[in-house]
Amino acid sequence: MRRTLLAGVSGLALAASGALAVPTVTSAAAVGYPVVHPAVADYSQVSTGTTPPTPAQCASAGRRCFSPQGIRAAYNLGPLYANGFDGRGETIAIFDSYGSDTMAHDLHVFDQAFGVNAMCGEEGVACQPGMPTFSELHVQGDPGTTAPPSTSQGTGQESKAAWALEVALDVETAHAMAPGANILLVSTPTAETLGVQGLPALMNAEQYVVDHHLANVISQSFASAEGAFASSQSIEPLRHAFKSAALNGVTVLGSSGDNGTAGSVKTPVKSGGSTLPYPSVEWPASDPLVTGVGGTFLCTDPGATGGRTVDSTDNPAVCRTNAGAAEVGWSGSGGGFSQVFDKPGYQSALPAGSTAIGAKRGVPDVALQASPGTGALVYLSLPPDGSSGLKCGATPCSTGWYDIGGTSLSCPQWAGLVSIADQINGGGLGQINPALYRLAADPATYAADFDDVTLGNNTTDPTVPGYSASTGWDPITGLGTPNAARLLPDLVSAAHAG
Repeated sequence: MRRTLLAGVSGLALAASGALAVPTVTSAAAVGYPVVHPAVADYSQVSTGTTPPTPAQCASAGRRCFSPQGIRAAYNLGPLYANGFDGRGETIAIFDSYGSDTMAHDLHVFDQAFGVNAMCGEEGVACQPGMPTFSELHVQGDPGTTAPPSTSQGTGQESKAAWALEVALDVETAHAMAPGANILLVSTPTAETLGVQGLPALMNAEQYVVDHHLANVISQSFASAEGAFASSQSIEPLRHAFKSAALNGVTVLGSSGDNGTAGSVKTPVKSGGSTLPYPSVEWPASDPLVTGVGGTFLCTDPGATGGRTVDSTDNPAVCRTNAGAAEVGWSGSGGGFSQVFDKPGYQSALPAGSTAIGAKRGVPDVALQASPGTGALVYLSLPPDGSSGLKCGATPCSTGWYDIGGTSLSCPQWAGLVSIADQINGGGLGQINPALYRLAADPATYAADFDDVTLGNNTTDPTVPGYSASTGWDPITGLGTPNAARLLPDLVSAAHAG
């Protein structure tokens, strides 16, 4: 699902609970910025009402739906929770266009349905001491998520409800992975008043969060092909927030994209996409200051709670054809080699058997579940006007449970993992890429801390060559997926050793 985001003023006017005047952040120059879109690959409404769908309902939609408990089992979070490590005291900042005016309600339905810890800030929840908080910071106002009238002669911007699905995915899955962490949802509106598109506004919002020490971890479920920028130089003015984050102990993560190696160039709103004629990676995941997160098919039992259990019987077909494999590189996982950024020093040492990284930055760094066929369940409320902007087949979608995939799924879940590592550390770890690659360079540590994904290919367009997964690092899943109970404590140790 590719959604256009257009933004457009040079500074920030922020409002949280009530009007709040804050200093203005100067924007990057209003030239050369491409369309930016959420990294949600696909969604399917599986059921209505507040009760999550059954496995049979998911199977009837051709999907394997994961609850929080099934995801936690697949990535071995149980021992961490048992020792009190659930992200408590840390804050994840999630950045999305528009936001969602039903998020506090939807989060409460999600938590009640799956028995996930309630948050102060959820609808109908009485705040208690020590409870994690959910809060929202709206940049330049707080637009509603209802669609404009059908008679509107507006600019053709995407319905706000379409981005609300992205918001629900990010908030609910990050919270499910790190149920003790605080979550700050930061939203920017879209406007073409000055002809500036969404990335400058998003980066300025991130700068504000870093400058005011509002979060330890930043999750970015949006991306745009490097080749969609007017020039490689036009990316540099957008990197200010990442540079500040690195200096302030804030970890920044970014979805690697959902089109494999096929990037799209900037096109007018409503005009579709135009594919770049060469293998592409997407920014901000390609930035050396960002941890790029790719994706997999998660071929484990979604009903398992005690540990990772391979399931090669159920949907999707790729899990059946790769019998015995717990994960397969997802075909849509963005990955490859940057045309803008040189190879960072931390990618000089890779596990044995890795796909070689030449002179340019390799993407992604790590991975997690992302395939729509093995996605996560998310609850979303939609306006009852029949024009929500989301289509289920030929008809508008309705309020209920959605099974969603994309690197928009893998990124916020990794943000949850990092918040747990921050709790172990006693504060923000900052840039984690050097520590990740330091761990992976040791064969014993790599085998214990990562699940190496060696199957799959990310060719999505037959005219654009993709890459195959390999032993060690590869341009689909990076170093692989985490054995969280082993990796997160080791990550803290490696960060200090460095």
